[in-house]
Amino acid sequence: MMHPDIALPRLIAHRGLSARAPENTLSAVRAAHQAGCTWVELDVQLLGDGTPVIWHDATVKRCSDGRERLVDLSLPQARRLDAGSWFSDAFRGERLATLGEMLALVDALDLGLNLELKVNRGRSPAALVEEVVPAALDALPPDRVIVSSFHPDALACARDLASASRLALGVLFEGLPGDWRAQCEAVEAFSVHVDWRWLGKSGAQAVREAGYPLLCYTPNDPTAFAHQWEWGVTSVISDDPPRFAGHLPPEPARA
Repeated sequence: MMHPDIALPRLIAHRGLSARAPENTLSAVRAAHQAGCTWVELDVQLLGDGTPVIWHDATVKRCSDGRERLVDLSLPQARRLDAGSWFSDAFRGERLATLGEMLALVDALDLGLNLELKVNRGRSPAALVEEVVPAALDALPPDRVIVSSFHPDALACARDLASASRLALGVLFEGLPGDWRAQCEAVEAFSVHVDWRWLGKSGAQAVREAGYPLLCYTPNDPTAFAHQWEWGVTSVISDDPPRFAGHLPPEPARA
């Protein structure tokens, strides 16, 4: 099958440069760009009014001054949240970003984007996909976007909306399951994304031999991760990519 001609970098900034700015914010993406990152990974889900926003958790408690569930918030209510001061006073007043705002920034900075579809309990994967995928494809060229998810239904809905030649899909796993290949083939996946702590050498080699780029989340210690580069890992999704300076193999070949 044909996929977009994506040139993945060795390092992708997890939720933006989340070691140095509040995760999943415009500031975190600007910080990633300023640090020399060329790709970012971000999470997207829907507010209660259907607005797609860049956010990881089912509630706003951890990363804002609010306590509500996203499903209980409208955009005007979400806009009132301070999504920065939990991280540092330097980011006081940072606002939750809509998908549209974030896509505009990613495009303006000429970044690549791994956009994770977050389907929290009780939420509709189809509704999320229908809001997110067309917007992402309108904003960015196919060689600068990967849409990923743990949720098989979200990936299937995304594939129904766009062919493999138009949209690269990444299948997210914690550990690599026995049926990983079947799951990838079912959605004509481009890439495999796994928790580096649960990755073994044989699994990594099987993924690479099958022709899939292999992305690992979320290593932040380049020394502890070093041996996994030798297994053929394509890219690392890290909170702090600059820490990996001087610890990288050559750039991967184009997928």
